[in-house]
Order: sequence, then structure tokens, then C-alpha cells
Amino acid sequence: MKHEDLIALGIFVIAIAFLVFLAVRSYVRNRRKRESGIVQETVNSIDVVESPLNLNGRFKHYPPVTTALIAISVTISILSRLGSSDAILAPLFIADPYSDGFQSVLSGQVWRLITPIFLHFGILHILFNMMWLWDLGPIIERKKGHLFLLGFVFIVGITSNIAQFAFTKSPFFGGMSGVVYGLLGYIWIHGRCNPQFGITLHKPVVIMMLAWFVLCWFGIFGPIANWAHTFGLGLGIALGSLRNEGKAPANL
Repeated sequence: MKHEDLIALGIFVIAIAFLVFLAVRSYVRNRRKRESGIVQETVNSIDVVESPLNLNGRFKHYPPVTTALIAISVTISILSRLGSSDAILAPLFIADPYSDGFQSVLSGQVWRLITPIFLHFGILHILFNMMWLWDLGPIIERKKGHLFLLGFVFIVGITSNIAQFAFTKSPFFGGMSGVVYGLLGYIWIHGRCNPQFGITLHKPVVIMMLAWFVLCWFGIFGPIANWAHTFGLGLGIALGSLRNEGKAPANL
């Protein structure tokens, strides 16, 4: 294994261990508080949808997985100088640019299946994705749990990365947008199909994101990982449609 691959593997292992640590620690703390009768529900679902911050600007329900995902993305963006450093990017692409197909992954570099979600190529690219991740991630993290969000990101991220590479045959892509569209699809459909979820997205938000999705397919904004968007959105919708119980809310 090449030196840069070992470095990438080390960064990946540390990042994942950090994510799991935060999720487990938060879960254990919350469980202990519930068992001791300390925790009481004081915030309704509208507060959760609007912002993860309270009126005083402090973290009200700290979303560790979402925050860690943003921190990793920003760190890699800084180290790679927003996608201009080949030395940093090469071991994090889904495949070695000089190998065939999934040869790199099959040879043991399994981190490549997920690491493209942390790569961003420009300030607007990462700002847009991090804004939506910060807006949508805490909703699922608080309603479904830290480990659920972590698993969701892995499933949607890996699936969208594989789809993008399988259809384009090019490893030169990255971004959190496939996961973001997965989060959007999940919250949108699950909010309609499962009234116990207690959250629905406003119609203008859904329309805007779907309009952006369509425009990207026409190449208006340059090269976009459209297959990652498509499979991320589709998988989010599919997962969100599970456990359909009761009458759906009226909002879109």
C-alpha cells in the first residue's frame, strides 16, 4: 500500500472513530438522563425544524454527528485547498485514477467508497452543501438518533458514490450533495407517510431543491455529480416511505 494511501486510511479511521465516539457518548448520556428522570421534552417539532440553535445562539440540542461531518468536510477542503491538491485528493477518490474500475477498493482501500462525500471543489460548493447538511442533518439526528443518522449517511453516501462512478467511469467527483438529497428525500416523504415523525418540509423548500436537481442535469452549473444526486434522492425517498402508519399530514 502506498504511503499516501496509508495516510488517507489513517485519517479515515480516526474520523470514523470520532463520529462513533460522539454518537455513542451522546446516546449514553441521553439514556442516563432519561432513566434518572432529568430529561423532559421542552421543545416542539417546529423548533427543531427551524434551527439547531436556540434564541441565545447557543447549541440547544448539540448534534454531534452532523457537526463532525461538517468538521471533516471543512478540514479536508482546507487541506486540499478546495480540491486543488492532487496529493490529498488522490487517495480519497472512489478509485485510483490509474487503476481500472473498483480495483483499488477490492485491493483493500475500502475507505474510498465513502470518502468522496467529504471532497469539495470550490467555496460555493462546500458552503451550499454544509448549509443544507446543517439544516437537515439535525432534524434526523434528533428525531431518529445519532447512530441512525450515521448509518444513513454511510448507506446513502456509499450508494450514491458507487452509482456516480458506475455510470460515468470517472473517479473525479466529490461532495456531500448526494447525502443532502438523501436527507431531503427522507424527511420529505417520511413526514408525509408517517405522522408520528412529526415534521414536514415546507413546499417552497422541496420545489427549490427539486428545481435545482433538474437544472443540474441540463449542465447549467457545469460538471455535477448528477447520478450521485439521483441515487441519493431516490434512496432517501425509498427509506422515508418505510413504516407508513396512519393518515399523512397535509403539507408537502
